[in-house]
Amino acid sequence: MSYSGYNNKPKSLDSLLKEFMKRIPRRREMKHGMAMHLWPEIVGERVSRATRNLTFEGDRLIVKVENEAWRNELHMNRFAIKKKLNSRVGGNTIKEIIVRC
Repeated sequence: MSYSGYNNKPKSLDSLLKEFMKRIPRRREMKHGMAMHLWPEIVGERVSRATRNLTFEGDRLIVKVENEAWRNELHMNRFAIKKKLNSRVGGNTIKEIIVRC
């Protein structure tokens, strides 16, 4: 017995989420939320604990940290972090990361 509806190959959750994201009307806000949710995974637990607040101003991710040492650390790595977040969220969602104390 053959069921034509069962010939579809399974898709990863990541690819299904990206397909879904293409169809929703408030895609930008959803991608911003995804980026904030992925922040601890991308930067690691230690850096995430030093982060006080994440907000978006347009396409700029504003990151507040607890001291100058963390500000310098994140500032030096902001391009790599932006690249990783954008690749996970899809597209060029984050144009710039600004780190503040």
